[in-house]
Amino acid sequence: AAQGQGPAPQRGVLERDHQEQCSSTPSALSAASSVQATWACEPGAAANAASASAAVASVATVMESGNNQFIARRVMKVFQPGLLARAHRGFLYIDEVNLLEDHLVDLLLDVAASGENLVEREGLSMRHPARFVLVGSGNPEEGELRPQLLDRFGLAVEVSAPRELATRVEVVRRRDAFDRDPAAFVARYARQEGRTRRRLERARQRLAEVTVDDAALERAASLCLALGTDGLRGELTLVRAARALAALDGDDAVAEQHLRGVAAMALRHRLRRNPLDEVGSTTRVERALAEQFAP
Repeated sequence: AAQGQGPAPQRGVLERDHQEQCSSTPSALSAASSVQATWACEPGAAANAASASAAVASVATVMESGNNQFIARRVMKVFQPGLLARAHRGFLYIDEVNLLEDHLVDLLLDVAASGENLVEREGLSMRHPARFVLVGSGNPEEGELRPQLLDRFGLAVEVSAPRELATRVEVVRRRDAFDRDPAAFVARYARQEGRTRRRLERARQRLAEVTVDDAALERAASLCLALGTDGLRGELTLVRAARALAALDGDDAVAEQHLRGVAAMALRHRLRRNPLDEVGSTTRVERALAEQFAP
């Protein structure tokens, strides 16, 4: 049977059609009816999949008679990686994360726990790795984030507009300079950015050598107990962040100042609300630090 080559795969196209023409002999009919679908996709489209053979291809054979010829048509379903696959070993940023729908929150929780994403749709069943750093932003006044997802965030930072006049003026000045000449603005701070980058690289190399003694572990655990945090993620995140800060400062061991420096970021979003205590979570962490780390 004579086989014609179909069009080249295009980006975003999930179905590939190929046509084959053959004569009306029994052997040709047999060849046309046993056409096997083959994997076809753009280069790199399934880079995060285990292998191309993991794809599920469906074959639809349509026989039409005309002028002693038959036409066999093949339709293939091809897996196309989505947002979670592209974020593997990188960062996933979600704006207004507190306004996510429940089914998306459940999906993020499953992926965060397993490190894999399961795709089951239209006869396809695929697994691909999805390990990433989740970064989210949102206004708590517009809606609360579900506690199950909130606890997955390691660090939380409160962002507000500056209240000092000089700081506000400097922010406006820098923004105006960037809008007028972005290239010159970037070049002006390139040396400062380079120093920060080199400092971070040295800290990453030193991180494995930083030690955490039992005294630091006990202080971290006692602080979490005093604040009433659930589970052990608070202690784990607090110790990891303190080790990273010690490496950034060039120290060999985690000390009290490192725990103090990251305690608010690691614990403020893990606190239960106390209806009898109107102070904010940051103030509660600072108060607990003063009590637990008192000389």
